[in-house]
Amino acid sequence: MTKKNAFYAQSGGVTAVINASAAGVIEAARQHHDTIGTVYAGRDGIVGALTEDLIDTSAETDEAIAALRHTPAGAFGSARYKLKSLEENRAQYERLIEVFKAHDIGYFFYNGGGDSADTCEKISHLSDEMGYPIQAIHIPKTMDNDLPHTDCSPGFGSVAKYTAVSIREAGFDLHSMCKTSTKVFILEVMGRHAGWTAAAGGLAAETEGDAPHILLFPEIEFDRAKFLAKVDATVKAHGFCTIVASEGVEVANDRDDRDIDAFGHVQLGGVAPTLADLIKNELGYKYHYAIADYLMRAARHIASATDVEQAYAVGRAAVEYAVAGKSGVMVTIERTSDTPYEWTIGEAPLADVANVEKFMPRNFISEDGFHITDAARRYLKPLIAGESYPPYIDGLPDYARLKLAPVAKKLGTTFKV
Repeated sequence: MTKKNAFYAQSGGVTAVINASAAGVIEAARQHHDTIGTVYAGRDGIVGALTEDLIDTSAETDEAIAALRHTPAGAFGSARYKLKSLEENRAQYERLIEVFKAHDIGYFFYNGGGDSADTCEKISHLSDEMGYPIQAIHIPKTMDNDLPHTDCSPGFGSVAKYTAVSIREAGFDLHSMCKTSTKVFILEVMGRHAGWTAAAGGLAAETEGDAPHILLFPEIEFDRAKFLAKVDATVKAHGFCTIVASEGVEVANDRDDRDIDAFGHVQLGGVAPTLADLIKNELGYKYHYAIADYLMRAARHIASATDVEQAYAVGRAAVEYAVAGKSGVMVTIERTSDTPYEWTIGEAPLADVANVEKFMPRNFISEDGFHITDAARRYLKPLIAGESYPPYIDGLPDYARLKLAPVAKKLGTTFKV
């Protein structure tokens, strides 16, 4: 096999463990130095390829790359940028080939969610459609856990742990004050149109009366009267009520003016204040709410050890698959046992992954639609297992800060994105 350089990029919303996948890719590639030359990272994702803005990862020490395993966010920059089809914008693909040729790139590793799988699949067809040989492997990442054909998505386990820990702690806080103060607390969590993150909050409730008392999933149609009755009954029974609400829950019908991102996704959020107003106006209870937002996906300090291990493993596996001659696939995680939790690495064709969302199965949601079942607990519990704390200096996490050495441009042309 002819030695070629590799291109790695991070895409979409970042997670607490996406850099662990980057470490897996770079460390595995360094071990395959007879097959893979330099790993170039795209500055700000695929945009870095289109603009020939590449980062030379060989300038980073082994220690710096290893430190990515405990560093949150996207070390090389990410982007929400979706390639159009070849028919719609052939110039994009001609530009990619121009850049790949100039830098002798034969491997393409794209680390992202469902839309990134779509981009990766399009790149994988360059060999057939435009005569440029490239091996494209998709490395899964999404805190939403909505990628199909994989048991879970790296990034989700840590967000799930953050959600469960946060609502448990908030529940203790609320319980201690509820007799004379706040009665209701709402935690709004990210997750788009799938309820996986909200479901993870349910792990915090182990006995009757534990927080959270109510979970709101996008998969269950919101019923205003039923919800208010549940809140009221919970406060009367336990003195307080804690709620985890997914950002994708439709609690109002006047949300047609929301922004659309570069992937074509509607800007979600605003569920918590809407619910809070409803509770105040209809039930009169004092409330507080929190919107976890970026805090939950950036929270490397409370990452799941399982999640870190899996994120690193899919990065390494992507390189092994490429060296073995594979292309047009996503690395997957395959569960082989619940108890003890055991998993292995597999693969799925990108055509079956791109632009497909995996939703919460109905048997994971309680009959009344407000909590999780034992089946959901069996699925979720192993994913939040274990602690993987970053090193601390002076009381703060010591995260990696890379050199991000730019690669000299070889093309005299520019490309506008």
